[in-house]
Amino acid sequence: MKQTLSNSVLYLMSITAGLVVANLYYSQPLLHLISVEFNVSESAVSNVALFTQLGYALGLLFIIPLGDKVSNHKILQYDFFLMIAALIATAFSSSLFLLILSSFFVGFTSAIPQLFVPMAAQLSDTKNRGRAIGVVMSGLLIGILGSRIISGFVGEIYGWRVMYFAASAIMLFLFLILMLKLPKLSPNYKGSYASLMQSLWYYFKKEPSLRLATLRGALAFAGLSAFWTTLVFLMEENFNYGSSVTGAFGLFGIVGALGATIVGKLNNKVSKNKIIAFSAILLVFSWVIFLISENSLIGIAIGVVLVDLGLQALHVTNQNIIFSRNEEARNRVNTIYMVGFFIGGALGTTLGAIMWQHFKWTGVSALGIALSVLIFMVHQFSKKL
Repeated sequence: MKQTLSNSVLYLMSITAGLVVANLYYSQPLLHLISVEFNVSESAVSNVALFTQLGYALGLLFIIPLGDKVSNHKILQYDFFLMIAALIATAFSSSLFLLILSSFFVGFTSAIPQLFVPMAAQLSDTKNRGRAIGVVMSGLLIGILGSRIISGFVGEIYGWRVMYFAASAIMLFLFLILMLKLPKLSPNYKGSYASLMQSLWYYFKKEPSLRLATLRGALAFAGLSAFWTTLVFLMEENFNYGSSVTGAFGLFGIVGALGATIVGKLNNKVSKNKIIAFSAILLVFSWVIFLISENSLIGIAIGVVLVDLGLQALHVTNQNIIFSRNEEARNRVNTIYMVGFFIGGALGTTLGAIMWQHFKWTGVSALGIALSVLIFMVHQFSKKL
């Protein structure tokens, strides 16, 4: 008998996704405080954020496929134990090296929200799958955007270590609730872990829709990463504002994140081809607004809302498409998609910095427009195949 997804469990998954992914971003507003305590340069302390993200990428690659082989409860038991231990180790770190090492494991274990997206798809019927994915994604995105604001506040008043002690307590509380409330799923894959990992390449080769969704997601996230990488430079150079104001623009992004739920519902009523085309056009439009808003805070705020909404509309629709096939391998196809997504983000960060160095904000905006136009062209061409 197929288990169903109640609203209470769906929102528990959404809240959990947001609180766990927040572990990745707590460090970013705290880096200056950490550099002062350990008496190291800001470039040296930036390795804390770098290794957290590196850990997350490897967690996506090596943990998430296990969702097709191992019970979700067993994965969560091991993962949360390591996560809580890593957060406590981070709070107690006596040197920058130990902080970087523990931060890597915080990132590695904080990949598990990506288990909840295919889980929501599996527990939902076809009619409600889009909405379920959208709700989980909204929680995850709000966690990403809100974590920087919370940690900046806590760090300033209580010190950076308190943030990690608090995060470990939150994770313990979440784990106890998940063990009580989350449905237990027992996948049917009987092969070895090595064959499980080898099958990632099989599904990538087999599914054109998965390759196209991965390419669209990577291009869109490349643009967003280029924006967030260079926005702080624009704020300092054109408006004489620092990183705190730059981070506050994340509040506008929450509007776009909340739009993921709406888009998820539309996936059940509107052609996915139309939503993808609309998303690409919205991304192009948002980057045009950025281009002409070099000296306008209001224009940039409007652009942030639109670019986040465009990305989330595309992202939720992409995931709805890839989860509608290969039911036995939803975690593996999600791994392929998300690894491609973050490779795009890394590429966008690099390209954004290069464009800023040579062409300033005009170059960054032109890059975003080009990437968004490319999404539209890839989509239009793929429909003719």
